Amino acid sequence: MSIDRHSLFAGFRCATDRDAEIGAYAPGRVNLIGEHTDYNDGFVLPAAVNRGVAVAARPVTGDTFTLHALDLGKRCAFPRGFLQRDPEHPWADYFKGVVWALGQRQISVPACEAAVTGDIPQGAGLSSSAAYEVATLLMFQTLGGFDLPSQEAAKVAREAENGFVGVACGIMDQMASACGEKGKALLIDCRSLARKTVTIPDGLKIVVVNSGVRHSLGSSEYNKRRGECEEGVRIMASSLLGVRALRDVSLEDLARFLPILPAVVGRRCRHVVSENARVGQAVAAMDAGDLPRLKTLMAESHASLRDDYEVSCAELDVLVDLALPQAVCHGARLTGAGFGGSTVNLVATHAVEAFSEAISAGYQQRCGRTAEIHVFEPSAGAHLL
Repeated sequence: MSIDRHSLFAGFRCATDRDAEIGAYAPGRVNLIGEHTDYNDGFVLPAAVNRGVAVAARPVTGDTFTLHALDLGKRCAFPRGFLQRDPEHPWADYFKGVVWALGQRQISVPACEAAVTGDIPQGAGLSSSAAYEVATLLMFQTLGGFDLPSQEAAKVAREAENGFVGVACGIMDQMASACGEKGKALLIDCRSLARKTVTIPDGLKIVVVNSGVRHSLGSSEYNKRRGECEEGVRIMASSLLGVRALRDVSLEDLARFLPILPAVVGRRCRHVVSENARVGQAVAAMDAGDLPRLKTLMAESHASLRDDYEVSCAELDVLVDLALPQAVCHGARLTGAGFGGSTVNLVATHAVEAFSEAISAGYQQRCGRTAEIHVFEPSAGAHLL
């Protein structure tokens, strides 16, 4: 983590000519496997990373919030009673969304002047938005003198993104940011929110390669995928008892319904149902130190996201194609919502530099783009600075 209390508070002072009273930090996350399963009540395996978003604040009198984006050099102000998305300041919508979501729970927060900064790449599939929401929520908990368990905080942050920002995301990103544990991945049941830590096999580093292709989680394509999954559930629930989400559908059940499902809906459902199975298999492979099996599962995940869920792109496919033939790579796939963003790779620690150089050279040659490469450590969840 490169954002510390001193740098955050100094930035606040520079922007406001005042001293902050509270600083909160939340990490982004990388998902090792289990993509687009969270909003289908499924299973995911993310890890919080050592890059994130920090929010500093001081209380003010009156009923107006003032927010500074330190990295953009921008400012906006809004009254409590006028919480609306603002196309001129979209970066403020996540902050407003937290105020709104808390209000939906009858929790009123004091007006404040706040500043936000981050060191996690935006639009790279690393959940900068969830980190922003969770950090803002932790700041308000401290400023307002109320307490929410980390699991409940994740729920509020998701409600902010679903109900205010307008992105129909699941809860994985917010859970990873709020509940992450240093040195561990988290296996999360997105229905019950039960979680357990999973140890990444010794000798591996998490290498994230940003394709440089930007995506927006608010795009119609993301929400369209969710609608297609829900359509599949509606059709199958008419004949299968106890089906509330694709989480409740087995591969055997799905095989019986594929002939009657609309073709696109069938492919979407096949990805989610098979991906849920892969998460459990990946955890077993990690526990057993079975790296060849883990590599196969991550490759299958990417292929399913590319072919059945159709959320990959040419650049992400190239990055995976460049990574998989390398013996030092023990898994590669797109991570995050897709439509651009990043790949996640599990790479032998001793070979990270050589792997990165090979990926950079190959990506430049085949796509004419520069790959932005990050080596992450699994990190702790949100905390005060």
